[in-house]
Amino acid sequence: MKSGKLITTVLSGCLAVSLVLAPAALAADSTQTTDAAASTKAASSTDIINEIMEYLEKYNVEGVDKDKLVRGAIDGMVDTLDDPYSQYFDADEAAEFSHQVDLEYVGIGVRMMYSSNDLYIEEVMPGSPAEKAGLKRGDTILKINGVKIEDTQGDELGGKAGTKVTLLVKRNGALKTYSVVRSDIESVSVTSKILGQKVAYISISGFTQNADEEFSAALDKMRAAGMKSLVLDLRDNTGGYMDSAYNIASKFMDKGIMMYTSDVSGALTPVAITDGSKIGVPVVVLTNEYTASASEALTGALRDNKLATVVGTRSFGKARIQSLIPVSGGAQLKLTTQKYLTPNKEDFNHIGLSPDIEVQGKTAQLITALQLAGMTSISASGDNHILDINGIPFVGNVGLLKQGDKIYASAKVLAALTESELTWDSKSKKVIITTGAGTVYGFAQATKEGIIYNNETYIELNAFKKKFPTITWSYNSSQNQLKLTVK
Repeated sequence: MKSGKLITTVLSGCLAVSLVLAPAALAADSTQTTDAAASTKAASSTDIINEIMEYLEKYNVEGVDKDKLVRGAIDGMVDTLDDPYSQYFDADEAAEFSHQVDLEYVGIGVRMMYSSNDLYIEEVMPGSPAEKAGLKRGDTILKINGVKIEDTQGDELGGKAGTKVTLLVKRNGALKTYSVVRSDIESVSVTSKILGQKVAYISISGFTQNADEEFSAALDKMRAAGMKSLVLDLRDNTGGYMDSAYNIASKFMDKGIMMYTSDVSGALTPVAITDGSKIGVPVVVLTNEYTASASEALTGALRDNKLATVVGTRSFGKARIQSLIPVSGGAQLKLTTQKYLTPNKEDFNHIGLSPDIEVQGKTAQLITALQLAGMTSISASGDNHILDINGIPFVGNVGLLKQGDKIYASAKVLAALTESELTWDSKSKKVIITTGAGTVYGFAQATKEGIIYNNETYIELNAFKKKFPTITWSYNSSQNQLKLTVK
């Protein structure tokens, strides 16, 4: 682990304690010498702690484990801070925490997504055991090691490296069993793609120790491909090393304030970028409720310096910085040591950063961002599990729903494709689409043009096309794939 870097990953925990009055025998023992009673007020805090530990070891009828006593005392002290981000790690826990921040774990290399009805693979990491075994994005997992998904705890894909896990999956209606060997997974934190109209897309999944170097390489790659605008995806990025966020921010601005920090003194200190470089193209940042900490610092820096438009939903709201303080024996104390504010001095802790343009739904957010970045022709294809934009895979789906001979798509996706606003009229029971020009169209539940399924709204595509002729669509029944195109 690099020294001097600040951790901002969101972790929380709680410690429950029970208290009782001291037994009479211990109370009597404590009064045997007047010197002990008289010196209580003068005793240092550490003397009192050592005194209590001595009593526990000497008199507790069940016996005590001294290591547990020490750990309990430490956890108790940290817990009194009432700070979910401060935490003590022993040597093993410190190593595990470092792996988590650097996106390292043991597993099969898939990203899972729960829908209201099933568990499916949203993403398969390149070169992972899952990819080598033949698993694909969109596969629905029915059983893990012979146990139905509804009866599992949700963490069975993890385990020791070298062990096997057996999955029963459904793909295009067919069932197949896959045996996958778990291994050490080191996720790449930055991925990049170039789309039509030279729109670049860069996703940062975590601010690992190497995220800044990975971002720099991705940015160079996008520039070499002719990048004319950039969509920066910080959704589901819960933080990491603030140094990495700072270095990435310096790729957007040559000089300026990234943020303000304050320590125990309360004085505000500007964190300035003085030797950065201008990005030189329009930027759109994607955020959601899991955009937290270091990713919020980067978002605030780009927004307040007028370098980006923010699209999505309100961020998590963690404007606090933790330092990793080395402790004896390889342990570490993760302690909140600073507050930070955006360049406009906004303290958004527990509030979050609001987007410039609020959009619900991953696919709708992505489409809106791409449009703002200059894409005028977009094809979204997939089903209710997977998504391709202009033939390139992304996380999300088109919300395909088939009922009888009617084909529906997510109303959020359709509204985004047509650059319209979506609402639900509960009185008339209609899905309402309002265009940028102010024209209002209704799709009634009574006529099954608009429906609600699993708390999501859908619109029947023939009915939608009548009112939005710029939309074309096709459905491949053999592969159960829908394609939506707007030009």
